[in-house]
Amino acid sequence: MQKIRILCVGKIKESYFREAMEEYLKRIGRYARISVEEAPECPLPERAVEREGDALLPRLSAGKTVVLAVEGRGCSSEELAAYLKKAKDKGEDVTFVIGGSEGLDGRIKQKADELLSFSRMTLPHTLMRVVLCEQIYRALTITAGAKYHK
Repeated sequence: MQKIRILCVGKIKESYFREAMEEYLKRIGRYARISVEEAPECPLPERAVEREGDALLPRLSAGKTVVLAVEGRGCSSEELAAYLKKAKDKGEDVTFVIGGSEGLDGRIKQKADELLSFSRMTLPHTLMRVVLCEQIYRALTITAGAKYHK
């Protein structure tokens, strides 16, 4: 079973975001092993990106690293499904990285195998976790031929 990690900054404070994410994580569990790892959010905005980068860098591991970044390439749900399937077929784990509210350190972006943009709009990083989980679930159901994707 493929292993997918979501590496992100900070904790989700809003219960409604947390509950939505947990629901998708449960659903994803039928198709892949998924985990969420949270790096501490830096309270000092002027150094947040660098310090959060320091916390994220050692957590990057083997396999594919996909960084969510507004300047990344956009893709459809079907394209994400194909990307995950290709990685699975090669036996590669996939780590998705979401930065904090101040952005993401350039060092993390440089280590990425892929920069992926869900939108050119700015979204709260906690909401982005829910959107990412839903899209991972949708991608896995596409590959499995399940009826979720329309």
